[in-house]
Amino acid sequence: MKRSYFPQTVLFKAFLPALIFIVSLCGAFRSAGAQEPDDVVRTETSLVQLNVGVVDPRGRAVTSLSRNDFTVYEDGVKQQILHFEPTDAPFSLVLLLDTSGSTINFRQQFKSAAWRFLDALAPEDRVAVVQFNAKVKGLSGFSTDRKKTAYAIQIAEGAGETHFYEALKYALNELDKEGKQRRKAIVVMTDGLDTLQRNLDRPVLIKAKTDAEAIAAIDAKASSALNAILTAADRQGVSIFPLALPSGDRKRLPLPDPVITGIYSAARTRLQTLADRTGGRLNEIRQLSQMAQLYAEVAAELRTLYTVAYQPSGDRSRNGKWHEIKIEIDQPQLIVRTRPGYFAR
Repeated sequence: MKRSYFPQTVLFKAFLPALIFIVSLCGAFRSAGAQEPDDVVRTETSLVQLNVGVVDPRGRAVTSLSRNDFTVYEDGVKQQILHFEPTDAPFSLVLLLDTSGSTINFRQQFKSAAWRFLDALAPEDRVAVVQFNAKVKGLSGFSTDRKKTAYAIQIAEGAGETHFYEALKYALNELDKEGKQRRKAIVVMTDGLDTLQRNLDRPVLIKAKTDAEAIAAIDAKASSALNAILTAADRQGVSIFPLALPSGDRKRLPLPDPVITGIYSAARTRLQTLADRTGGRLNEIRQLSQMAQLYAEVAAELRTLYTVAYQPSGDRSRNGKWHEIKIEIDQPQLIVRTRPGYFAR
């Protein structure tokens, strides 16, 4: 930046009264119209967007349907479809990579698996890469340049704690910038053991004497961090696909005790809830050699999803109530999978 040698102090004093007047005037206009931006946000976010998978009785994806083949119901009431995307429409995807201490021993394996994921995507899919441990860091923004994205995966490094829900929040904020009607998804490889959530779960388990008592002691779905993510994902229509690492499987614990069992069980339940509530799918990695295959399967599944959006009829206040969603296809033998509904928050 070039340095100005104009007598700035004199200029500032001369225009200070006018500047104060302008700022005050702007503030008055903003105050008078303060309600309008809130109203606009409420209108836009009430659009419900669904990623929908359809298969035949043999489980084979059906990708040739049109808007007229779908009927959407909310709370049993038929809804008008306002927006429809076929299965070949591009996605905006966030690839979330867990670089906490628990993944150090197989870091190169998960990088290779993530590269295979890129190879399986459609050319117009836009991908961003985010790593997380104790910190959340964007390694590359949304791009169709696969070389750029592959390099971002290559440089992913780290250790330490796992701030999983902060990473999901970051990913959702980035996806929000991609536009309201863009098809969106998050693919995350993790054991799901968020450090902050573990610290909240542990005191609840102090009195547990058995594994069964520990598992029953935690209401995993009541997590405020989990529900904040689900609410944000609902508003954008984002599907979340967790790839659950074997390090988070309570059945593989070398020295289990009720507290650890309860923590691990709750973490896996939350991963399952993220997938179920957003219309994604939880894929459990039972062997590290499966990672590449599962990444490729998720990419293939994304290419079989339709997107359907509707504006809920009637008054839709954010009262926290559950609203059930059901989709029917005019071919009864076909099986439909999408998120089951949402809480109006």
